[in-house]
Amino acid sequence: MATITGFADSRTERIATSSFVWLGVGLALSMVALGGRWDIPLAAWFAPIFLLRFTRTSSMPLALGGVVLALTAQAMGLVASYGIAFNVQIALICLTLGVLYAVPYGLDRIFAGRLGPLGRLFLLPAAAALLEYLIAMTPTGASLLTRANSQGENLALLQIISLLGPYSIGFMIALGATAANQIWEAPSRQSWVRYGGSFAALMAAVLAYGQARIAYATHGAGPATVRVAGIVPRADLRQPASDGVTMANFPPSPAVRSATTTPEKRVLYARIQEELIEDTRKAIASGAQLVVWSETAAQMLESDKAAFLPRIAEVARTGKAYVNIGVGVPFERNETFLFGPDGRQLWHYRKNNPVPAMEPVAPFKNAPPVVETPFGRLSNVICYDADFPSLSRVRTDVMLVPGWDWKEEAYVHTMKIARLRAIENGYSMLRVDYLGVTGAFDAYGRVLGQQNTLDGKRNVMYVDLPTQGVRTLYNLTGDLFAWICLAATVALCLLAASGRGRRGSIAA
Repeated sequence: MATITGFADSRTERIATSSFVWLGVGLALSMVALGGRWDIPLAAWFAPIFLLRFTRTSSMPLALGGVVLALTAQAMGLVASYGIAFNVQIALICLTLGVLYAVPYGLDRIFAGRLGPLGRLFLLPAAAALLEYLIAMTPTGASLLTRANSQGENLALLQIISLLGPYSIGFMIALGATAANQIWEAPSRQSWVRYGGSFAALMAAVLAYGQARIAYATHGAGPATVRVAGIVPRADLRQPASDGVTMANFPPSPAVRSATTTPEKRVLYARIQEELIEDTRKAIASGAQLVVWSETAAQMLESDKAAFLPRIAEVARTGKAYVNIGVGVPFERNETFLFGPDGRQLWHYRKNNPVPAMEPVAPFKNAPPVVETPFGRLSNVICYDADFPSLSRVRTDVMLVPGWDWKEEAYVHTMKIARLRAIENGYSMLRVDYLGVTGAFDAYGRVLGQQNTLDGKRNVMYVDLPTQGVRTLYNLTGDLFAWICLAATVALCLLAASGRGRRGSIAA
């Protein structure tokens, strides 16, 4: 009978050269497990195995410092993959994310050696899921580096988030890491069966559930649909009025602000507005019952809205259609308005979460609107808002997401991140993206339509969206799983600290 703890003693044990190898492998794999455009989805499953091996076999200071370094580098890699220029604010955000995402490894390094096999197995997964939740609840964090983003096209796997939410993916990935390390520390037939077999069975059950959920949705009569048109303005006229200004140098100088009000700028604004109205009329004439513009498609001054909004109301009234428009007031507002087929304004929604350090508009707190229509409930968030799972947890049938991206992160933002909200909450989604990728999804994340809008032209995409959402456990219970992970993390840490936990040992 051999007792194997698998943890370095920082007072007596020399640091093995192999520990640095595990750190290097974990770092290399982390750089292609970002939830970005350079992803290798399997790397997200293997990276924490090696990072955990490093922390468990290194002295405490080296373990914590090394994993912070690796995870900060991963955050910086995500920024680089998005083509975002570094500045002081971005660097601080990356460092903060690196420190925060290292916390679960730190807890494991401090407490897991004082726990029995089950405690050592579940402490890191519970803490990892909890950290993802807490970060996603902050205005800066959103779902950055949430592990579900790295698995954004594995629909069978992702169906589990309809039950437990997006943080369940991070839990399973971390659970795979602790199971692998249990085997690594005591490579016996018993540990292979106990940990490897149990984890394989769990993954098989999750994938079987996902396949069954998708297969069940394809049987029977097709759902009722609504014809929707997503409209994007052309880029040659629509240079951003806030060009060169970010939150890092906000508020803008008087000269920069006044440049948005020149007669020349207002002429450009007016030309874009006319084209948007023309495209809207054509879309309605072509059968669209709902028209959605991209984020801040129509830029204008606040004083011009009083004349502009009634024109959209008239378009909706004469076309007997619903029209959801994106309006941008430079340096002031990022908002949408929905008009019904009787010309009434049905909502006015302002963006809750401007992109940190990049978008020079003040945040605004308002709940996503919900409106009853003949084709189900409609709701709306704007672009980066959809990176916040809790904000997007709305009881609706169709979610409209006007967006504005750029080349490096266009596909990822629509096809890997935004679509997760549809699966979690059981609604159809249309994300209309200026200079990005417009995408439409059903309640299972299946792609119904996709259009590249990076060409800068007047793009219009037509799609038939299902009008009846499906109930999901996550939409009903919210982040209950994250709270269970909180309770588990606290309980395991207290148990270890009290000395009442069985000292971590594996019989080999």
